[in-house]
Amino acid sequence: MGIKKTVNSARSGWMGAGAPEGDIVVSSRIRIARNLHGYSFPHLLDREKAEQVIHAVQLALENGELVKQAGILEMNRMAELSPVERQILVEKHLISPNLLEEHEKKAVALRDDELVSIMVNEEDHLRIQCLLPGLQLEKAWEMADKIDDGLEKTLDYAFSSKYGYLTACPTNAGTGLRASVMLHLPGLVLVDQIRGVLASISKLGFTVRGLYGEGTEALGNLFQLSNQVTLGHSEEEIISSLNSITGQLLAREREARKALLQQRREQLADRVGRSYGTLMHAHMMSSEEAMRRISDVRLGVDLQMITGIAPEQLTELMVMTRPAYLLKQAQGDLSPAQRDNMRANIIRSKLNQR
Repeated sequence: MGIKKTVNSARSGWMGAGAPEGDIVVSSRIRIARNLHGYSFPHLLDREKAEQVIHAVQLALENGELVKQAGILEMNRMAELSPVERQILVEKHLISPNLLEEHEKKAVALRDDELVSIMVNEEDHLRIQCLLPGLQLEKAWEMADKIDDGLEKTLDYAFSSKYGYLTACPTNAGTGLRASVMLHLPGLVLVDQIRGVLASISKLGFTVRGLYGEGTEALGNLFQLSNQVTLGHSEEEIISSLNSITGQLLAREREARKALLQQRREQLADRVGRSYGTLMHAHMMSSEEAMRRISDVRLGVDLQMITGIAPEQLTELMVMTRPAYLLKQAQGDLSPAQRDNMRANIIRSKLNQR
């Protein structure tokens, strides 16, 4: 559908309805890191060499039969996009914040439905990403693996018989696979168990990050859980382990929600109701408050305290209320007060679309 339509729409394919474990797992992501033999890692590339990498990937996309079967992937140079448009791609989770740095040397290829993106010259020459709604790690891996195989028929990957695929960061060497799930965990936050649970997970070789990955905060009770190390583990082992840990987290979150309903039902109903009322009637709303209120309402929807609102509607709102998307819709600068007013107006309009 083209990059311009992508940056003008908050909706994305990974926000689909009826996904497995969709009441807690917002999305599943598989990311494969690859580098081209004979080229320095991206942080050492000059503009000319970086352009050669982009051109090589573009040719592989155009000529690879397996890649074509996986869907149309359009190459877009980051320098051709405005700062706001680049930030919207981050807000939609289609690229990482890293791709914004030294953007003149970087590019992204997107599939029409936005389920697949390939970042070029991020930390590695290629970051192949597949993002699906709910808990679908195996399916995401199958899609990403097919594209990787197609590209490898044309591109000469940097590979060692001893260390596997070579990457800029040693923790990604081996399979180059990073699997992650985005989880909505308000129950564990409200019963004050989240810190203990996350500390236990880190001891098992997994890491928990915020909404937009490394170095970001967990807005709206959203957490990204992923594997820490790829070397010495097969893709199947990594995905199986993450599925297992995710299953345990799902059980803990559901126990927390059950306890809230049994022991603090009126307080929970009051919290959900107040947030719903605020979203429906407020005329000023900060970004942080919007994420917090949307999280409360989503919990209310999942617990059937609120009806008539689809969870994917709320996921879309989380993108629609972010700063860059608001600036794009306004087609100009906004003062903080104007931004808060526009955010509240968008929320009210969206929630009234029943």
